[in-house]
This record gives sequence, structure tokens and C-alpha cells, in this order.
Amino acid sequence: MTFDVYTRRGCPYCTKIKQVLEAKKFNYKEYMLDRDFDRKAFYSKFGAGSTFPQVIMDGKNTGGCTETVKYLRENNLL
Repeated sequence: MTFDVYTRRGCPYCTKIKQVLEAKKFNYKEYMLDRDFDRKAFYSKFGAGSTFPQVIMDGKNTGGCTETVKYLRENNLL
């Protein structure tokens, strides 16, 4: 299982999802706003009004922190 996590500095939910993934020893790659992409590219990829973080698991967008944790719990991965 691989995760791509799109984050921004100062985002508590971004920190939380990274802690969850690290605790379970899941491999993830972090992409940070203004380092790896800009807002225009972010909204183009995830839709206008999307919030941080956005998580992609094995090529499928699982949503933000809350939605990703819920998905992982429902699928007995946490």
C-alpha cells in the first residue's frame, strides 16, 4: 500500500494524517504546497474548494484526514 499526501505548512490535519500513517508504518510520499505544487495545480487535481490534506492511496483519492482514517478503519487497516 502506498500513499501520496498533499499537505501545506501549519495544517494540523496534515500533521495528524502523517502521524497515523507513520504509526502503522505505511509508506507515503509527502507533496507540500509551494514546494511541490501551487494552489492552481492543487485545485486542478482535487477540485475547487478542496481542503488540506488530500490523500491518495494506491491511486485512489481517499479524501482528507477524517475521511482517510474512516476508510482505513472500515477496511480494518487501523
